[in-house]
Amino acid sequence: MEKLVIATRKSKLAIWQSEYIKAELNKHYPDLEIELQEFSTKGDKILDVPLAKIGGKGLFTKELEVAMLNGEAHLAVHSLKDVPTQFEEGLQLAAVSKRFDARDAFLSDKYSSLDELPQGAVIGTTSLRRRMELKILRPDIELKDLRGNINTRIAKLKAGEYDAIILAATGVQKLKIENEVNNFLPISTDKMIPSMGQAILGIETTGNKEVLEIVSVLNDNNAHIEATVERSFVDTLQGGCQVPIGVKATIVDEKSIRVQAIVGMPDGSEYIEEDITANIEEYETLGKSLAQTFIDQGAKELLERAEKVAFK
Repeated sequence: MEKLVIATRKSKLAIWQSEYIKAELNKHYPDLEIELQEFSTKGDKILDVPLAKIGGKGLFTKELEVAMLNGEAHLAVHSLKDVPTQFEEGLQLAAVSKRFDARDAFLSDKYSSLDELPQGAVIGTTSLRRRMELKILRPDIELKDLRGNINTRIAKLKAGEYDAIILAATGVQKLKIENEVNNFLPISTDKMIPSMGQAILGIETTGNKEVLEIVSVLNDNNAHIEATVERSFVDTLQGGCQVPIGVKATIVDEKSIRVQAIVGMPDGSEYIEEDITANIEEYETLGKSLAQTFIDQGAKELLERAEKVAFK
């Protein structure tokens, strides 16, 4: 192959992630020419409506997928949390990168932590999962929608529109903009369970055998195990961006894996939560079996009600 084309969104974070994958590939294939091709997605263009109301996270991948199917690009680099568990025909998840910091993060100029926020403080987030978990932790707070790229969201915080905002820690860390706010504090997964695949990069390709072989060097085994559990859990529940689901698998040691999971109503009024440790050899079936435990406790009915509330 003379040249490999990576389809990417135009945001600073998307470019960083694609450049990171390009650099990783060049370590293994120093003579391979790799080009980034930029695209705008529907999710980037519609900034005044919560994602849950306009189709979910697939809105950040569709245009890149079309480019690959049309032969304009060979692969796309995604934040794995934005990648639906089912793929369009002809496309597949070819590799997952090592995992960065999977935690959510608290950002504020005025307050040092979630606990220090005053009664009725305004927190910015549009994520239904984060809304649910924040309301469980602090029922008194006011939640306000927050869309746009990371830099835009921080600018809105600094303009005084919010007392604090919640972002994925990894995005802020990758762009090295932690110091743009007075307080940047990653939140323990014991307090807020992240989205499936958070802080993992997913490499999506067509079935081109040459491309599949090239990108196979990117696959991180630990991230693959954790992502398999998390995506299977969400897939079994048939949940996506439209419903509040948090799930984080963590390899404890060579024999065991911990899985934290939560589903519930966006206002935190009802939820089901589990924290288990299992044999790591069971990772391929673990997500499904844990999801079945949730289903037995009424999770599907709970999520159906949550989805109706989200679309109001």
